[in-house]
Order: sequence, then C-alpha cells, then structure tokens
Amino acid sequence: MTSFDSSPTLTAWRALLAVAVVFVMLATTGWTAVRHQRSDEPRTIALAAWARGRVAGHALPDADAPPYRLAHFFATLTAAQRAGLADKYPLVVGNLNGAPVTLRYRANRRAVGQARKVEQRRMHDERLSPEGRAEAVRRMHRFGSMLARGRHFLAFDPSGKGRAAEVFGSLDRAERISVIVPGVDTNLLTLERPEPKVNAAPVGMAKSLYAAERAARPGTRTAVIAWADYTTPAGIGMDAALGNLAERGAVRLNALVEALPGAAPVSLFCHSYGSVLCGVAAHELPARVGDIAVAGSPGMRVENAAQLRTGARVWAMRDRDDWIEDVPNLEFGGLGHGADPVAPGFGARIVSAGDAVGHSGYFEPGTESLGNFAAIGTGSYESVSCAPADGSCRERITGSRAV
Repeated sequence: MTSFDSSPTLTAWRALLAVAVVFVMLATTGWTAVRHQRSDEPRTIALAAWARGRVAGHALPDADAPPYRLAHFFATLTAAQRAGLADKYPLVVGNLNGAPVTLRYRANRRAVGQARKVEQRRMHDERLSPEGRAEAVRRMHRFGSMLARGRHFLAFDPSGKGRAAEVFGSLDRAERISVIVPGVDTNLLTLERPEPKVNAAPVGMAKSLYAAERAARPGTRTAVIAWADYTTPAGIGMDAALGNLAERGAVRLNALVEALPGAAPVSLFCHSYGSVLCGVAAHELPARVGDIAVAGSPGMRVENAAQLRTGARVWAMRDRDDWIEDVPNLEFGGLGHGADPVAPGFGARIVSAGDAVGHSGYFEPGTESLGNFAAIGTGSYESVSCAPADGSCRERITGSRAV
C-alpha cells in the first residue's frame, strides 16, 4: 500500500496521468453509451400492461410508487389476488419494492421461466446471426441455472444485458443483512462464473460471504443479497471513469434498502466500481445501514469520508496486488472518482486484505479479507483485523458508530 502524498508536484503529475488515461480510454474503448429501454423489451411491455390492469375492480398502483404504498396495496389483497398478479405480471411484481418478498420470489421464478422459453426459440431463429444464436444459447443456460431448486431472486429483468438480485438466507427472519454491490461488466451472463473465477462474480461473492458469516457467528440469522440490479460500465471505458451509472444505480440501491423487510441492520460490501455507487448513495441511505465496506475502490467521489454524509461506519481495504492502486485517485473535469479510500487521510477504517489475490480475490474462502467482511456483516467488530497502516483503526472500531 502506498503512502498518501499531497505535495503540489505529485498532484500535478497525477493530474497529467489522469488526462493521459482518459485519452487512452477514448482511443481504445470509446464511450459505452447507456441505451434507454426500447418499447419492445419485455419489462417495458409488462409495465404498459400493468398500467392498464385492474384487480377487484380497482386500478393497479403506479409501479414507481413508494415502497410503503405498494406494501399497503398488497396487504389489502387476498392471497389468491396477490398470487394472480404475480403470475399475470411477473416482470412487474418481481421488481416491486414493497411487494412481499416471497411473492417477488414467485414472480421472478415465473419470469425467468418465460425468459428461458424466449431464448430457446431464439436459439433456432435463422434471422439471427450466428453470434446472436450463440448468445441465446448462453442466456438459455443461464436462465436454466437460475431456475434450480432453492434459488430466490428479489429482482429480475432480461431486457438488454439484464439485471438480477439473488438472496441467500431468509430476508424476513434475518437479524443482519449484507448486500454485495459489484463493479464493471456485471450482467445476467456474468452473474455467476465457473471455477476458478466463481468467487469473482456476484453470486459467488454472496455465497462465499453467507457461508463465512454463518461460520463466524452461527447463532446469528443472516441474509446476503447478490445485488446485480443496476446497469454497470462495460469494461474499463469512459463510463467506468464517470459517475453517471453510479448515480442511477444509487437511486436503485436506496430503493432496495428502503424496502427491505424488518428492521435488521444492513451492511454494504461494495467492490470496485460498486464502491463509487455506494459513495454516491451514502448520504441518502436509510439509517439502518450501519456499515459501508469498500474493496478495490477507485474512489467514492469524495475527498474524505466525512463528505459521504453518512452515520454508517466506513471501511476500506485493498490487496497489495490489486491493479486498482495504479488508477489516479482524483477528479478532473468529471472524470475520476476522488481520493483513495485506503489513504490514511481519507478517514475510513482501513482493514487488512490479508491473502486476497488481486482485484477479484477479496471474497475467496479462507482469506483475511473475507473474514473481515464476515466480521463486519455479523457485527463482530472486535474480530476485525486492522491494516498496519491505520494505527487508529482499532480505537475507532470500539468507538462511536459515526466515521
């Protein structure tokens, strides 16, 4: 881990390096534009049908209504009416913050099954290019995997590259809830990966953390969400250097947390570009979010932790072999994400990444990084291993809740 030097000369050189990086990005990757959902995409069609729908003679509520209003709406329905809506409008009900969790699981299982049938037809569509048919095969297999017994999805949208959020454990009964916020190149096809990269994908990260939390504190009921429910940058291009997608994702993250059942404390584990999103979201997160932990962060779009304007504890770690260390930590004309969260002057609690390997190795079983995440997620703060560079970490762990 490098030391933090704010001398004018170094700052000038880092600014020049940032500009150079930007020009390289422009030359090699260009802009990865975010498309608006087309009118023929599945969820757009489903939302239009929902807007015209009725139940028991009454119009259905706006799909964008606040969670408490949607919760009240579903509470007024019979079990049969709720199930009927989930079966008729699965792509809407499955993504409604405020709908009962088990109803969302039911709706999303149905939506995934429908999406799989669509891809089965596309696999043999001669109007598609060979690449298009090959992608249909991959999506069909992904959806088949998602339909495996015992899997529960809190969100699912097959439109475009797709989004999803999977839950491990019982959200309704959890005493602690952890949310994984992943980084670039996250979509339905990268939701999970085979060995040896299984723990570098959102589902693998969440499974690994869930197992570690249960081992760390067996008597505590925990739940972990693999939250791949925002549009991420495609590769290390201009979108990854900007905050636009993080700002859009922050709205979705805040809506998710606001709608979680019960009152269990929530911990966010934000990896890579996901830490940018968590930084943008921090000041509007509900008070039940007690911890924001970032790993391999390019910055949180602030110059210090106090600027996050959150009462949550802020934790940061970086492995010594993580290439993100070489990314300039500054903001220049809207490009870049600000100060380094593991710099002593940032003000986060700097914890050890131990034997994590590289940028994607923080959730590998048996690593000190995963052990620290599990300790944070279960509230076992006395078990957190501080990084040697942060001499006041231990004192601040046992101190007040605020940064």
